[in-house]
Amino acid sequence: MIKVLIADDQELIRQSLEIVLSSKPDILVAATASDGNEVLELIKADVPDVVLMDIRMPGMDGISCTKFIKLIHPEVKIILLTTFDDDDYVFSALRLGASGYLLKGVSVDSLYDAVKAVHKGGSLLTPEIASKVFREFSKMPETPKKGSPIPTAANLLLPNEKKIAIEIGRGLSNKEIAKKLAFSEGTVRNYLSSILSKLDLRDRTQLAIWAIQSGLMKSEEEL
Repeated sequence: MIKVLIADDQELIRQSLEIVLSSKPDILVAATASDGNEVLELIKADVPDVVLMDIRMPGMDGISCTKFIKLIHPEVKIILLTTFDDDDYVFSALRLGASGYLLKGVSVDSLYDAVKAVHKGGSLLTPEIASKVFREFSKMPETPKKGSPIPTAANLLLPNEKKIAIEIGRGLSNKEIAKKLAFSEGTVRNYLSSILSKLDLRDRTQLAIWAIQSGLMKSEEEL
């Protein structure tokens, strides 16, 4: 059972999301909140597996709330909802540890699949979003700022691990990577677990950011 907390300042949207997700046999909507402050109070009493949260809320918005959640409970997966395809919000959310974002017009099936995917450790870094992230992060210095979770440790990775990290940076799923590199999905999962451990990263979203910002994507021709 996947325990979900829903946060949105609009009651109608909160109730709609709760009804939709509660209809799924493997999802429990544990609580709903109207802003980030309420989310943090609710998490003190009952830690969810996944937080489905609006980006723009009064009091404390979804970006700020993501930062506090990840500091206290880094294991909690966060999906941010928005009606705006705003790159700045996407980049901020990913850097702070969110697993991705969805537009509020997403279909019921896509929402359900997204919750299941992030719960399993996946991300919502689609190829389209990955392309935007690559363009933006490529403009940034390759040396992380103080306090950044992105290490500069590409030399720790084996050649196959580097190849997989590059494909994750492009937004590919384990299945797509396995097909492209002629590996089994189990092998990709094992490599991914090893990569995250070596680089001390939480999930594939942070790995995707690391692959881009560390310069690994630019060195692909060397592999």
